[in-house]
Amino acid sequence: MPLITYILPDGSRREIDVAVGESVMEAAVRNDLRGIAADCGGFCSCATCHVYVEPTDLARLAPQEPDELELLPLVAAERTPQSRLSCQIFMTDALAGLTVRIPERQHSD
Repeated sequence: MPLITYILPDGSRREIDVAVGESVMEAAVRNDLRGIAADCGGFCSCATCHVYVEPTDLARLAPQEPDELELLPLVAAERTPQSRLSCQIFMTDALAGLTVRIPERQHSD
């Protein structure tokens, strides 16, 4: 299985094997990673699975679909050019070695 590196809000790193076809969000939830709330369960309707994709990895991702583009302005943490919703990044062999950073918060407090 391809490996993803998650950088947690505290700066620690977790490397996780992710099955091809599984989303970056699903793998995080399955492995009890702190910081990805995934309130909608991966249906691209809440923006609480926001991550920052390492700039060198962005070109390897599929283009954003309209639903993701519509939700990204609603993320709680700062939105950057590396912002993506992890429920919309599905693992492929070509994404092996992907690195994502989990923001400090997923909800507006």
